[in-house]
Amino acid sequence: MTSTTPDFFFVTCEHGGNRIPSRYRDFFRGREELLRTHRGYDVGALRVARELSQALSAPLLVSTISRLLIDLNRSPSHPKLFSEATRPAPADIREEIFQRYYRPYRTKAETQIAQAVASGARVIHISCHSFTPELNGEVRNADLGLLYDPARRAEAELCQRWKNALRSAAHALKTRLNYPYTGTADGFTVYLRRRFEEASYLGIELEINQKHVRQPGEHWRQLRRIIIDTLRSSAAHCRPESLTAK
Repeated sequence: MTSTTPDFFFVTCEHGGNRIPSRYRDFFRGREELLRTHRGYDVGALRVARELSQALSAPLLVSTISRLLIDLNRSPSHPKLFSEATRPAPADIREEIFQRYYRPYRTKAETQIAQAVASGARVIHISCHSFTPELNGEVRNADLGLLYDPARRAEAELCQRWKNALRSAAHALKTRLNYPYTGTADGFTVYLRRRFEEASYLGIELEINQKHVRQPGEHWRQLRRIIIDTLRSSAAHCRPESLTAK
C-alpha cells in the first residue's frame, strides 16, 4: 500500500532577538555592544522564519530573548547554556531563567510536534539560524548551510534535493551540507530526533550567511524568496513513499 502520510511543516527560531528582560539587565551592564553582535542573536533569522511560516501555512515558534541570557538551542547540561554574563549569576536566578524561558519554549515545540505525529503527519521542522561571515579569523565559505543527521535517510534526501534546487535557482549561491556546523552537534533538532522516529520527524537547521542579510535592496528579499520556493518544491518531491526500502 502506498503511504499517504501528510507533511506538517513546523518553523522555529531559537535566536530571533537580543532582548534582555528588565529583571536581568544588570548582568549585561557594559555588554550592550555584545548584544548587538552575532553572539547576541541571529540577525535575519526571524524574518526568514516568519516568511517561511506564512508561505507554508506552518505553525511558528520564536524566541526574541538573547541567546546570551540562555541559549535555547543548547542541551540543559551544555557548558555554554548560559553565557559569561549569566553563568556567574546565583543558582536560583539561573534556575528562574531556565524555568521562565528555556523550558516553556522547548516544551511547547515538543508538544506541537507530538500532536502532529499522533495525528499521522510527518513533521518537517525547519529551525532558522544565521551565521557570521567570519569567525576567529576564518572566513566561512558558504552562503547557506543545511544541517541534518546523515544517518536519517529522509533528512539526507530532503537536504540534498534542497541543495540541488537552490543551485538551479541561483547558480552563484553556495549551499553546503552540515556546514558551518554539523547537524549532529548539540542542538534542539538533535534532542528532538531522540524523541521522534525517523519516519515521523525531520529536523533541519537552516543557516544563512549574515553577509546576505546586511545587503541592502532587493538582494536579501530575493534570497528569502528562493529559500522558501526551493524548500517547498524539494519537500513535495521527497515524499515518504519514495524512501521505502528497496
